[in-house]
Amino acid sequence: MDILEQTHGAVRVLKPKGPLLAADADQLKRAASEAARNNLGRIVLDTSAVPYLDSRALEVLAELSDELGDSGLTLKLCGTNDTVREVLDLTELSSLFEHYEEVNAAVRSFL
Repeated sequence: MDILEQTHGAVRVLKPKGPLLAADADQLKRAASEAARNNLGRIVLDTSAVPYLDSRALEVLAELSDELGDSGLTLKLCGTNDTVREVLDLTELSSLFEHYEEVNAAVRSFL
């Protein structure tokens, strides 16, 4: 899986491309954890290029949310498609995250 990383001011945006499956979920966790450490937890996960995810990916998102929550922060998701959003809603994980339509809105939420 490719993970595009961009910096918007003091915010790090991670954009995984492709299905988020078990084989790639740990790679995403490492990248997000490193970004959170380097940017004081100011990270946005742009899921606009993720068509679907599996149970391991859900675990990783919950783990990342917990890590940021320990610092008083929330994992911010943007660009979530209907399929991914439905999975988050059905598993009752949606409330762990702040949701935004697009990257700029998520980045501005840190101001």
